[in-house]
Amino acid sequence: SVGDALKDRFDGASRVMMPNTELDAPAQRNDAVPHRVPRRDRYRFQLRPHNPDHKSPGDKDLVYLESSPGFCEKNPRLGIPGTHGRACNDTSIGVDGCDLMCCGRGYRTETMFVVERCN
Repeated sequence: SVGDALKDRFDGASRVMMPNTELDAPAQRNDAVPHRVPRRDRYRFQLRPHNPDHKSPGDKDLVYLESSPGFCEKNPRLGIPGTHGRACNDTSIGVDGCDLMCCGRGYRTETMFVVERCN
C-alpha cells in the first residue's frame, strides 16, 4: 500500500547537510545588484550526507536536515511535556505501550479492584 511504501522511505530517511555555496546565502554578498539564479538552476545543488561514510541520497529518498527533538524529557522551550507520570499500556507494543513511552526508564504497575453495583 501507499502507507507501507511511505513508512519504508521514512524509516530509511537520511540526515543531510546543505552545501556551502553562494546559492545558500545570496544576501551576504556585497554586490550592488542582487545576484539572480536562473529558475532552472535554483534547486540544483547536491545534498551531502551528514555521515561521510553514507552515500548521497537519491532523487526519491526522504532526507532531513535536523534530528527531531526527543519526546521523553520535558522541554518547555519546544513545548514538549515529556512522558514522566503518564499512564501507559503495559500490553501494547504501540506508542501507548510502556516500553516505548517510558523511554527505557522502567515503570510501576498498579492493580486496582473496582466494585460496582449492578442495575
